[in-house]
Amino acid sequence: MHEETAILKAKLREHTGSRYSKRIREQGGLPAIVYGHKKTPVAVTLDAKEAITMIHKGEKVYTLDIEGGKPETVLLRELQFDYLGSNIVHCDLSRVDLTDRVRISVAIHLVGEAVGLKKTGTILMHSATEIDLECTVTNLPEYIEVDVSDLDVGDVLHAGDVTLPKETMVLLSDPKAVLASITVRHIEEESTDESGDVTDAAAPEVITEKKDED
Repeated sequence: MHEETAILKAKLREHTGSRYSKRIREQGGLPAIVYGHKKTPVAVTLDAKEAITMIHKGEKVYTLDIEGGKPETVLLRELQFDYLGSNIVHCDLSRVDLTDRVRISVAIHLVGEAVGLKKTGTILMHSATEIDLECTVTNLPEYIEVDVSDLDVGDVLHAGDVTLPKETMVLLSDPKAVLASITVRHIEEESTDESGDVTDAAAPEVITEKKDED
């Protein structure tokens, strides 16, 4: 949870567009847009190293200190990556008050050793890694841990089964959405005769076989 907000320094930028953004990144900056609270969107430049370090730490709420302006509380709304999907090239920041309720996606971390995994041939299917919820800005969780120790073969963990960290939080995801389950992996073994050739029992099934013509 966020008791104090990290300070993120920024400078106003006059030009926008891919050409100028590329130049900013080459100079060690990270282009960003600040919007919300019925104010005009503002293009700013962040220090790339500082901003990306905070983002990787899981920070979502910041005190944005724009050079020559008044500090504002902002929420990290969206990240844009390069074509490889590995480097952050742009971010969107939304103005918020600390008392605002916001909608966010939160990562689900499965913890514990599921009892079903102790049985031969079983696997844990992690169908979804995030859930959507609504909460106040000051209560944004970086992630939610879910204990799967009691999950047995055939059991399914749904979004509605997750205990939210705060009573004031509201689940927005479908309660029936599957997050994880324990299933048995079936492996068909090929049969061989004494010569080592695959027998008819193991041969692939013929769906449609051409009939001999008279």
